[in-house]
Amino acid sequence: MKNIDLNAPKLFDLSGSVAMVTGAGSGIGQRIAIGLAQCGADVALLDRRTDDGLAQTAELIARAGRRSLSISADVTSSKALADAVSQTEAGLGSLNLALNAAGIANANPCENMEEEQYQTLMDINMKGVWLSCQAEARAMIAHGKGGSIVNIASMSGVIVNKGLNQVHYNASKAGVIQMSKSMAMEWVGKGIRVNSISPGYTATPMNTRPEMVHQTKEFEAQTPMGRMANVDEMVGPAVFLLSDAASFCTGVDLLVDGGFCCW
Repeated sequence: MKNIDLNAPKLFDLSGSVAMVTGAGSGIGQRIAIGLAQCGADVALLDRRTDDGLAQTAELIARAGRRSLSISADVTSSKALADAVSQTEAGLGSLNLALNAAGIANANPCENMEEEQYQTLMDINMKGVWLSCQAEARAMIAHGKGGSIVNIASMSGVIVNKGLNQVHYNASKAGVIQMSKSMAMEWVGKGIRVNSISPGYTATPMNTRPEMVHQTKEFEAQTPMGRMANVDEMVGPAVFLLSDAASFCTGVDLLVDGGFCCW
């Protein structure tokens, strides 16, 4: 105990860090991007949305006293992601943190699903995460200082959601979990930690549309804690895994599901 440095930085302090967040224009990605800024990071915001989502995220980050950079990018394009990393480092500094939240969800019975629906979702949810991690890790490896990457998966990568016909979505999220573990082992010697977060049912704009009210009630009834998560509740897990507080954590999939997977 005599060797404890009482003047050491706070474990969850991200001051001096530069983060990239994909899917930063709405939902979980947007809230985590703001949360990283609240903890001291400057944040590059990536999304392909055409609304004002990124502008809203950037405004809140500015109000938190941090810098941001908004980049319109398609995560299924390796060139777009390489360019985004270059813009991030030119505008904010060397990249050392990344949170990949870009993804889509839809449903259809497996026997009726068209190949295009399956492939589009897989391209965004799996290929997009792979390309994002690849571009981010290349920069971190080039600097030689390591870094931390967190990918947003889903509890649907661990269980099959009752009443939802989402074989392609479930498979994509299971793939993100396994891909994150595999990357963690490939890059462990390069000082890059890779982990994933698997949210349970979360009150994002997609899940709180008026036409979803009956499904929302089902989600809440199926969750042991009796409610869906608030997007704010994804910030702490993300900050933990990205920060020095999780310095010995890599290859972890952190379930944030209100106890759902215990049943």
